[in-house]
Amino acid sequence: MLESYDAIRERLDRGEESVEARVTAHLTEIERRGSLNAYLQVFNDTAVSDARAVDVKLRSGAAGPLAGMVIAVKDVISMQGRVTTCGSAMLKDFTSIYDATVIERLRAADAVIIGKTNMDEFAMGSSGENSAFGPTLHPLDETKVPGGSSSGSCVAVAAGLATASLGTDTGGSIRQPAGFCGIVGLKPTYGRVSRYGLVAFASSFDQIGPFARTTRDAARVLQAIAGNDPKDATSAPVEMPDLLPRLDRNVQGMRIGLPKEYFSDALHAGIRTVLERKIDALRRAGAEIVTVSLPHSEHTISTYYILATAEASSNLARYDGARYGFRSSAATDLNSMYVRSRSEGFGSEVKRRIMLGTYVLSSGYYDAYYRKAQQVRRLIQNDFVEAFRTVDCIITPIAPTTAFGLGEKMEDPLQMYLND
Repeated sequence: MLESYDAIRERLDRGEESVEARVTAHLTEIERRGSLNAYLQVFNDTAVSDARAVDVKLRSGAAGPLAGMVIAVKDVISMQGRVTTCGSAMLKDFTSIYDATVIERLRAADAVIIGKTNMDEFAMGSSGENSAFGPTLHPLDETKVPGGSSSGSCVAVAAGLATASLGTDTGGSIRQPAGFCGIVGLKPTYGRVSRYGLVAFASSFDQIGPFARTTRDAARVLQAIAGNDPKDATSAPVEMPDLLPRLDRNVQGMRIGLPKEYFSDALHAGIRTVLERKIDALRRAGAEIVTVSLPHSEHTISTYYILATAEASSNLARYDGARYGFRSSAATDLNSMYVRSRSEGFGSEVKRRIMLGTYVLSSGYYDAYYRKAQQVRRLIQNDFVEAFRTVDCIITPIAPTTAFGLGEKMEDPLQMYLND
């Protein structure tokens, strides 16, 4: 259950294994490891029949590039006829009326979607503990957090409950849990993957991306879901290159940047040791390691939380009990419907971020916080542009710590935010 897709596909193509058998095995494993709380919905009603249809295509030689890949989907991505909760009581009964573009593309590639995964509410969290449906647990140590907000999607792959999965990344929500659980997580370039059908948190940051056990598997999923989409105005009108041949290139002569600001004394000693080993391996393989500077890095967390919460405040204003989502039964008039539905439907972290976002957008504070944060965001972006003039890529730690204990940081939001 922990194999790469390449190995699985070879057996499927040779007829040594069926997609139906793989899906059935995954369903059994999902039930066995239910304590992880990785899934909010498991598609027992359709996954096996979908697998049989892919088996027919494999026998006829007409199967797509992801045939037989069992994929889980973060429950912030719309699937027609399926509940999309976003990990929130606000949307616990909301059924999507259309498929997200990424869902259409996965199906076109003959992937089998096995279920929808748990997550921090509305993708706001760094630990997987903020779900209205209970926390997701780390697959190697259930006393630890797996990271967030794409906690369930990460754990599904790390625990062998899916071959690959889709998560979303706003400020680290794919990359951080992948680091905590020891798998591959990729946030694509903004605009590379369509956001049509993705429930928004912070629209200028949100992006859908894959979790997988290998870089090659992640590339296969990205290849399938990426590309321009006329349904998404932020989708980049650029051709998607063939990723797989690029993975076979060596690093001889490559210039790799090492930002000095990311290797402070605050970095966990174990993370530093592992990174130094990886850097030495790259150097031995022929890469040139170059120290670079990203001087505005100290402002990234504060800038991110001003801008992301401001966008969240705007995006989540639609959940008021009037059109869709939770409506309080205790409401007595229109105003109390708004107030009670939002106070009862949203969890504490979501309410905290909405209040922060509303504050920085309010009269008298917009210029002092929001506009200034936009300007600093540009400075941070320029730091990277300048660094990339001299290097081909940059290597950094994902988070300052390893996976921490359940409940360890729930009472200290600032410490939690530092893991974004």
